[in-house]
Amino acid sequence: MKFRVLALAALIAVPQLALAQICQRIGSQTYCSNGMSAQQIGNQTYYSDGTTSQRIGNQTYYSNGTTAQQIGNQTYYSNGTTAQQIGNQTYFSNGRTCQQIGNQVYCN
Repeated sequence: MKFRVLALAALIAVPQLALAQICQRIGSQTYCSNGMSAQQIGNQTYYSDGTTSQRIGNQTYYSNGTTAQQIGNQTYYSNGTTAQQIGNQTYFSNGRTCQQIGNQVYCN
């Protein structure tokens, strides 16, 4: 579950530097305060903006061309952004941070 919620948070956090976001996972659905949502079915995730992603092993492939590779607590995105997860905190190289508390993720 943690990776799936953070995947949506990452999709929001990586390209945007503006507003804080809160995402909450309820079952297979994730809802974010910016109006974005996602539904996970197996290893596929369908985002409300039309983007889809598929996780295969430690790789995630997004339909917008972005890819992500997770190695341990590090995630490397094809656009050059990296993320490091330490406990319930995720630190992105673009300055964003996300904190997971239960089924919610808060990103600055």
